[in-house]
Amino acid sequence: MLERTPALAALLDGTDDRLIVTGLGSAANDVAYITDFAPRAFTMDGVMGAAASLGLGVALAQPAREVLVVTGDGELLMNIGTLATIALQNPQNLGIVVLDNGLYGLTGGQTTATATVADLETVARGLGIRRTLTVRSDDELTAAHELIATPGDTAVIVVKVAPGPAAAVRIDRDGSRLRSNFRSYVLSEVGR
Repeated sequence: MLERTPALAALLDGTDDRLIVTGLGSAANDVAYITDFAPRAFTMDGVMGAAASLGLGVALAQPAREVLVVTGDGELLMNIGTLATIALQNPQNLGIVVLDNGLYGLTGGQTTATATVADLETVARGLGIRRTLTVRSDDELTAAHELIATPGDTAVIVVKVAPGPAAAVRIDRDGSRLRSNFRSYVLSEVGR
């Protein structure tokens, strides 16, 4: 298993113009830390199960921009059916990175189904996502980075990470302000 923050930093390296939508908790904290609170990152924190759906909406609304969802296994499991809708729409500008530690970290560390019976890559493929990959070692990060960087069908990358604390940052949890800042950033970039 990989250390979450360094593995995610390696995947995000060189994606400075990509719009990022996060799930809650560790995903939001790590992205905020790695991107230095960049306005291109919507570090949504508080709507469990919404990251992939919101990322799909952003990708469809901004087809000229690359969009990356960064979320956790517990958060994705709360709305796993959204992967079927994503497969149906298959935006060519959407990637999803799932940081899978097998735990619901924000609610006390209860085990998720991915720790025992569920394989998120297999589920994504079964729901119609054509480009999938599971990363278990540092050696596989290069292939994952290439998958994110290569345009094409929607990609889902499951990164098996060790349990541990998120990056020690304090993110803004005001949803209205986060939405407004992200929207302003996206709209300011449209004319460029």
